[in-house]
Amino acid sequence: MSRESQPQGSYAAAGVDIDAAERLVSRFADLARATRRPEVIADVGPFSGLFRLGSHRDPVLVASTDSVGTKVKLAALLGRYEGLGHDLVNHCVNDILTTGAEPLFFLDYIGGAGVTDEAKLSMVAGVAAACREAGCALLGGETADMPGLYAEGDFDLVGFVVGMVERDAVIDGSRIREGDVLLGLPSDGLHTNGYSLVRKVFGVGVGGDPDEERRRLERMYPGLHGTLGDALLAPHRCYLNDLRPVLVGAPREAPLHGIAHITGGGIPGNVPRMLPEGLAARIHKPVLSPAEGPAWEPQPIFRLIQSYDPSGERGNIAEEEMYRTFNMGIGMVLAVAPEDAEAVRSRLPEALVVGEVVRGAGVEWG
Repeated sequence: MSRESQPQGSYAAAGVDIDAAERLVSRFADLARATRRPEVIADVGPFSGLFRLGSHRDPVLVASTDSVGTKVKLAALLGRYEGLGHDLVNHCVNDILTTGAEPLFFLDYIGGAGVTDEAKLSMVAGVAAACREAGCALLGGETADMPGLYAEGDFDLVGFVVGMVERDAVIDGSRIREGDVLLGLPSDGLHTNGYSLVRKVFGVGVGGDPDEERRRLERMYPGLHGTLGDALLAPHRCYLNDLRPVLVGAPREAPLHGIAHITGGGIPGNVPRMLPEGLAARIHKPVLSPAEGPAWEPQPIFRLIQSYDPSGERGNIAEEEMYRTFNMGIGMVLAVAPEDAEAVRSRLPEALVVGEVVRGAGVEWG
């Protein structure tokens, strides 16, 4: 029965089809079942998920929540929804990873209006795939159709992760000392931050003519591996499997003294979050680092964003604003003792020396 043929007094006529939603839940359950861990007691369906913690010495639960932000508008324009699920899980897993925690289970939430079932399934399929890669159970979720609150076709994708770390293995920055080396792990582009500025710069996902906005996303630019849309929709990288080799070892003797996930606010807004009072980060910008060879080079998409100016009204973003808005090519920053730096780099081949810990506050560039 079409929406037009629904009785005027029905919930479906108001924009919420309960029967369709219930059919969709069973398909979500199949996706979640593929992520099941031994600790999961109940599959998707009950009012809450059940997860048995098991036996640990002194477990600390670590939780985080986030959304994909306005990146969803670009995905909707191009009909490419599955990558959003990877974005969501990987962002949340990286956040709890800063404490050394392993993810246990994940829940997702989709709220919107007029979003097709296939789009919802694609998003949850991406969530499930990313959970499997991280060894994390997709324990449940919720979809809410809210016409009148969201414009037709608009939606939000939100996630919640719970992980665990033994108390004596928590990475909280307290072991960071002056002289510690700061190592950076490369990002895979923008990840999930800065898209409100990006949409304004390129004139996409701003409510203009959809065909024209799609044409802009389908353009090719020098240095990009694919279209502009490909570069902007590259999934948020998960660093869990990269860091596992350096998270092992005797409690409180692991080589990582601190971990910062570079999200909204960039390096200046996130590196200080792991530093004890009285300490600052001296960061080498993307030039040759003293005695260490090249630091990092931001991917071409960042320089394109900064300089793009087809009309004289957009682009030309100041360097400081770029570093406060985007990760600029570094997705994680690790603090390690100088004597451990080379050993850590041998286990993390992509790690680059990006700075050191000094006396002071915040971030200074040098």
